[in-house]
Amino acid sequence: MSNIKKVVVAGGGVLGSQIAFQTAYSGFDVTIWLRSEGSIGRCQPKIDKLKTSYLSAIEGMKAAKSAADPAWCQGIAEFGSFDPAVCIEKVNKAYEGLKLELDMAKAVADADLVIESMAEVADEKAAFFDSLSPLMPEKTIVVTNSSSLLPSQFTSHTGRPDRYLAMHFANSIWKMNVAEVMVQDKTSNESFNQIMEFAQEIRMIPLPVNKEKAGYLLNSMLIPFLLSGLDLYANGISDPESIDKAWTIGTGAPDGPFQIFDVVGLTTALNIVDQYQKVPGIVNPLLRKMMMPYNFKEQRAILKSYIDAGKLGRASGEGFYKYD
Repeated sequence: MSNIKKVVVAGGGVLGSQIAFQTAYSGFDVTIWLRSEGSIGRCQPKIDKLKTSYLSAIEGMKAAKSAADPAWCQGIAEFGSFDPAVCIEKVNKAYEGLKLELDMAKAVADADLVIESMAEVADEKAAFFDSLSPLMPEKTIVVTNSSSLLPSQFTSHTGRPDRYLAMHFANSIWKMNVAEVMVQDKTSNESFNQIMEFAQEIRMIPLPVNKEKAGYLLNSMLIPFLLSGLDLYANGISDPESIDKAWTIGTGAPDGPFQIFDVVGLTTALNIVDQYQKVPGIVNPLLRKMMMPYNFKEQRAILKSYIDAGKLGRASGEGFYKYD
């Protein structure tokens, strides 16, 4: 078992709130650190919705005949067994026990682990680690949940290179329960092993990533797919619904690129586009024979127009699609 008991999640966005709720559900003392009162106003509804989602998932699992059933959620089940009453009690305890804190020093004063889950903006992450570094006790391990930025970009800002690494989650982590644990050159074996064990303790399947790779395992495959779909729209080839149908009907996958964008949020999508347009030589796989690069300018303009109109994705009620 890991020595981790008190966990701080920095950032209460779509994934940050999920990480915090899942960790609290697994019995840890969890605090979400947020920048402002406005951040609390945006985070609390996500926590409320997660409680409902977990309870709905538990209800759906009652009819599941085995762990192979699509309704089964490995992140909720008790390590292979399933007692609905026990799981409901854990959901209620997690919801009541989660703390939201604006004072960074107070939040991390006795933290065993800090999980950074903020926007994919390098300067903002660096500034966060600069502020965090002098406030943490010696024992604290720090992980970044960045989906596209390398952890080594921020090693010098953390003040603890041996106790710093990356841990990335898939969306809807109570169901898609994988955690990719990635080292940077100075990460100690002890810290890596602690985080691998912690991932198991919060009911994740830990996947080791032994070398730094922007995008880890999942996003190294997912992001080119999403950018290819967005590029079809940006170049006027087709509309989001048709592009999604081409993928879902043609492959049997549950979601197309624009449905996935709505889940992760269009602000995150814009940050990814901004990050990836800096990488030289990225070519749309669908147009590789013509060597046509991604049309990042139009991709960005499309996402910005939706964001400016308040269409941020599923969480706001509308993105590329409308939601109840």
